[in-house]
Amino acid sequence: MISAADREHLDQEGYVMMRALLSRARVEQLSHSLPEGVAGLRKALQWPAVAALANDSGILSVVEDLTGLSLTPVRGLLFDKSPCANWSVGWHQDLALALKEQKEVTGFGPWSIKAGVPHAHAPRELLEQMITLRFHLDSCTEHDGPLRVLPGSHRNGLIPSSEAEAWEREVGVTWIADIGDMLVMRPLLLHASHSASIPTRRRVLHLEYGPTALPGGLEWSKT
Repeated sequence: MISAADREHLDQEGYVMMRALLSRARVEQLSHSLPEGVAGLRKALQWPAVAALANDSGILSVVEDLTGLSLTPVRGLLFDKSPCANWSVGWHQDLALALKEQKEVTGFGPWSIKAGVPHAHAPRELLEQMITLRFHLDSCTEHDGPLRVLPGSHRNGLIPSSEAEAWEREVGVTWIADIGDMLVMRPLLLHASHSASIPTRRRVLHLEYGPTALPGGLEWSKT
């Protein structure tokens, strides 16, 4: 059940933690359906179990209750941090959208190609409508390279990468999770993660939601 406090926290702090949103059985089903031996997987929405979760009526209801908007799943990623793939990521915002084809539209760019899919940085007003759900398929302790977020940083708009590290002095929140927990966050929220100090396995399914219609004839790739 989404409360007024949850909505307020998302608006003001840029994230909401939701415990045990997925049952162990649902997580096990997802785990069996995903490929092994990959540190990161793009186009995760192409996997039927992931698409089913992203379009689940209960999940869509959570998204709408939190944002007040009717959003659609637009991109899926899988992060699989393990002893064989142990990385760190500095403070950053999620600015790039996965789109069907490149078009010159004001406010979109620079463009790049990732896994064969055109991506473009998006304008602030669009990113502020979007939301990301991060489902934990494994437990994540302080030793597993958990995600760290800087509360309220999403309210500062687009932050140049050259300035992002300066936010390190701010007080961050470390996301310690159990299997089935979900973190809801705004794309403009500054976030980072260290490499795992005691590498085990930390799989996170990252699902992005955005408005159905895009300006200038642009279309989501929905991968």
